[in-house]
Amino acid sequence: MGKAKSLDISYTQNRELSWLRFNERVLEEANDEQVPLYERLKFVAIFTNNLDEFFMIRVGSLFDLSLLKKEALDNKSLLTPTEQLEKIFSVTNKLYKKRDDVLATIEENLRAEGIERATIHQLNIDETNEIVQYFDNYVAPLLSPQIIDFQHPFPHLANQILHIAVLLKRKKKITLGIIPVPVSLSKQIFLPGKSIRYILLEEIILAYVDKVFDMYSIVDKSVICVTRNADISPDDEDIEEGEDYLHHVKKTLKKRLRLAPVRLEMETSGDSLMVDHLCTRLNIERKQIYKTKAPIRLSYVFPLAEKLAYQQRQRLQYETFKPVSVCEVDAEQRMIDYVLTKDVLLTYPYQNFDLFLKLIKEAAYDEKVVSIKITIYRMGNHKAKLMNYLIIAAEMGKEVTVLMELRARFDEQNNINWAENLSEAGCNILYGFEGYKVHSKICLITRCEQDKVQYITQIGTGNYNAQTAAIYTDLSLITANQKIGKDAAAFFKNMCIGNLKGQYDTLMVAPVNLKEQILALIKKEMLKAQQGKRSAILLKMNSLTDRQIIDQLVLAAQAGVKITMIIRGICCLVPNVPGKTDNVTVISIVGRFLEHSRVFCFGAESQMKMFISSADLMTRNTEKRVEIACPILDKQIKRKIYADLKIMLADNQKGRELQSNGKYTKRLLSQKPMDSQQYFIKEYTEFANEKLIRKAQQAQTATSPQVLN
Repeated sequence: MGKAKSLDISYTQNRELSWLRFNERVLEEANDEQVPLYERLKFVAIFTNNLDEFFMIRVGSLFDLSLLKKEALDNKSLLTPTEQLEKIFSVTNKLYKKRDDVLATIEENLRAEGIERATIHQLNIDETNEIVQYFDNYVAPLLSPQIIDFQHPFPHLANQILHIAVLLKRKKKITLGIIPVPVSLSKQIFLPGKSIRYILLEEIILAYVDKVFDMYSIVDKSVICVTRNADISPDDEDIEEGEDYLHHVKKTLKKRLRLAPVRLEMETSGDSLMVDHLCTRLNIERKQIYKTKAPIRLSYVFPLAEKLAYQQRQRLQYETFKPVSVCEVDAEQRMIDYVLTKDVLLTYPYQNFDLFLKLIKEAAYDEKVVSIKITIYRMGNHKAKLMNYLIIAAEMGKEVTVLMELRARFDEQNNINWAENLSEAGCNILYGFEGYKVHSKICLITRCEQDKVQYITQIGTGNYNAQTAAIYTDLSLITANQKIGKDAAAFFKNMCIGNLKGQYDTLMVAPVNLKEQILALIKKEMLKAQQGKRSAILLKMNSLTDRQIIDQLVLAAQAGVKITMIIRGICCLVPNVPGKTDNVTVISIVGRFLEHSRVFCFGAESQMKMFISSADLMTRNTEKRVEIACPILDKQIKRKIYADLKIMLADNQKGRELQSNGKYTKRLLSQKPMDSQQYFIKEYTEFANEKLIRKAQQAQTATSPQVLN
């Protein structure tokens, strides 16, 4: 503790509070009148989903830490876990109120567009009769109501499942009633008519709860939802002798469903008489209860898009954009043949994920390919083409090795299913390391041609997930550089034999040398500044929390290095602190797409060293995960990435700048408006159109009659 208290916290801030400010920026997008109305509604839902996960993981973790006898101080704020929780509760209460107000405004505007979330009291007689019949015929038979008394103990309220809580009275005796909202029924019921009007399932059950508890009078009622601590890892649980890891992870997932509550949400506009009853039964304090006028679960928002008419879509949604299906490689040319001569960079979501899949498909059928090796963190749904191509490759006789990370939070079951399918198809499946998540994004294709080994390596900043590749900004480098390929081969060999401490010549790999080399690169820029030479550091990532890296960046800034960072989420380094971080600028971009790529640049433009990485500069990534950072060696690709970063730095529409007080402000509109994501949409659309035009011209030239002189 003495060492922690000696830390300088004048230029750092708490990671949890920084994250809450990020989520507030998401909510600000919902409040931005320049954003299409339905997209604003989606931002409210995204904000809510983010907050759910934050409570399950981060708040859950802090609760665990608060129970330890030894007090653990946060090394960026010197707050104890209990003090952090107090600040989180205070900030979150304000965010709930802001969320309620923003949603109310959006829904009022949606009503003018013929889209309405109705309440029971807003239904006409015919609609009421229809809803009553729906309740009696379809809902009531599926309900499992229970009263709470000596013979009826308080039931387990499953994590993130809606319940109806009712305070009941009979013969002067007060008791509590609980009804789980059936997950098998549709979340919303659409009402007949030309406009889009719907009522939520929990609203219906709440309205007719007196039919369920017909022998009682209703004193109070509310929709409630318990959020439980989900911060449990398979590595935290003892493995039984003889138990395989796949079974162990499955068993751990079941335990997550029954962990302690960390939050109770209540859908109510005022004080509820049930609060004390629920606090006692759930063993929580009043400060852990969040009252909201808005629906607790907003998952119903996303299916609404299917109901929008064409003209509504034009007005209420972003202008349609489909990732372009072209890159430097001509459609008729094999990706493998092109990459063997020149590196390829794919930029998601502006380019289609299918361009990478084309490479894997070619490798599956290429007679000269002997193996495909890949790490998988988050895959996506059961229709994933990538997995099908890997299965085909195995069936074609290739050696297919998949390092499947079973501990990808909330994707565990999906990854388990894929691991079983791949194993049945003959693929070699690895599950990573105890205590270390494998978060790297790397794929190695090995070919043998004329007794010569050829490596084609793909290294990315994002998951091999077609769904997220359409909404996350990420970079994917495909290279036949043999130095990178040899490191990739060594990496997979080390993964197969359980060696975390392998040596690499070109790649930076955590936990082996990534942090060490990042610190060395920062120090090198610091020394250049001290010697009066040109120096610069430009970093893009999702989060910055690693204390050692933060301190080294501050020393570099004090030496005169200009440090510019594009950080979407958590940033524990605070800029513009006099004498310490005057040379640091931090911006955050929150827009249509989720900024997800990680790029690290060291040095002035002509001498710049550039890396793309799967890692954020967080202690968990640099010390407790297997991550990779890959150098960009192709000069043309390096110029392209750097030019794109400068466009992002000019963003004065979705970019916000971090201030010394930890808050973000919109950037001054000193130049013409710049929305970087919209700029890239236009750039890649024009690139695709130009390619199509050139192709058409070439086809026309090839078929035109030749004129002889």
